[in-house]
Amino acid sequence: MNYRKLGTTDIDVSTLCLGTMTWGEQNNEAEAHQQLDYAFERGINFIDTAEMYSVPSKPETYAATEKIIGNWPKLQEKRSDIILATKMAGPGMEHVRGGVCKFNKELMTKAVDSSLKRLQTDYIDLYQLHWPERTTNYFGTRGYKHNEGQEFTPFLERLEAMQDLVSAGKVKHFGISNETPWGAMQYLSLATAHNLPRIVTIQNPYNLLNRTYEIGLSEMSIREKVGLLAYSPLGFGVLSGKYIGGKKPTGARLTKYERFSRYSNPAATKATELYDKLAKDLGISLTTLALSYVTSRNFVTSNIIGATNLDQLKENIDSIDFNITSEIEVKIDEIQEMIPNPSP
Repeated sequence: MNYRKLGTTDIDVSTLCLGTMTWGEQNNEAEAHQQLDYAFERGINFIDTAEMYSVPSKPETYAATEKIIGNWPKLQEKRSDIILATKMAGPGMEHVRGGVCKFNKELMTKAVDSSLKRLQTDYIDLYQLHWPERTTNYFGTRGYKHNEGQEFTPFLERLEAMQDLVSAGKVKHFGISNETPWGAMQYLSLATAHNLPRIVTIQNPYNLLNRTYEIGLSEMSIREKVGLLAYSPLGFGVLSGKYIGGKKPTGARLTKYERFSRYSNPAATKATELYDKLAKDLGISLTTLALSYVTSRNFVTSNIIGATNLDQLKENIDSIDFNITSEIEVKIDEIQEMIPNPSP
């Protein structure tokens, strides 16, 4: 396993991070603990979760994933060796704090305390705001529609709340998720001006079918040392190749939940077929090509992989051993130029 610094901190995190959103829905606790044990044995020290998991989020499984992680025996035994990240939900879900999901001091403190209790830990290494409180383009929305009169918690108030949580020892570091360049720079500029906690990561989608992060945010990541935690590196599993030819594998996410169709439009399907052919020409799986490409980017701190069984997890972790050469990168870029960012 390889490791990179978490933003400007002295923390080394594995370049592959174990994603957990299927736990409590597609995976039970025993299966989740098997994944955790295996990933830890392979050198993964970074785990990402969220209060709203498992996915799809619903009242009866709200926070199930955090509870499963909290029950993992090794978390208590090896806590100092594990970098644990979780996220506070933004607005839009009635079953989370009665639909009142503001990033103010009171609710941020309540959310952190609840996560600490479920995770059975005294501190969270990386606490993230899952999506913006304001209306903007995220979760597959390409265009930005401005809402002039919308009110949202000031960024300065959020940073002050985070300072209180850091001072109390409940949170070590702060990150954002599903953010835009404007939002990221608000956090950074205000943190500098007021000597408040600086964001160290941003968790946004990034994969061969959606490289829009490169347009504005990649420069921010490099210059400001706010690394990307890339989620959906396989595009909801589409870039594993298992749906090629219209296949619907039993138990697979897109078979079970048809609303997750962001990476399944005709252009994305065509691009996936081209990437699959390239992978075959290289003598590797499409999964290996897709994951190793994301991990290789210089603005990525860690690539968030997820799996529903150990065979998938092994293949995902094995991708760390494949090298994206300049020649392979040229061929990937040729496909990107033919069908640029087919999925939002």
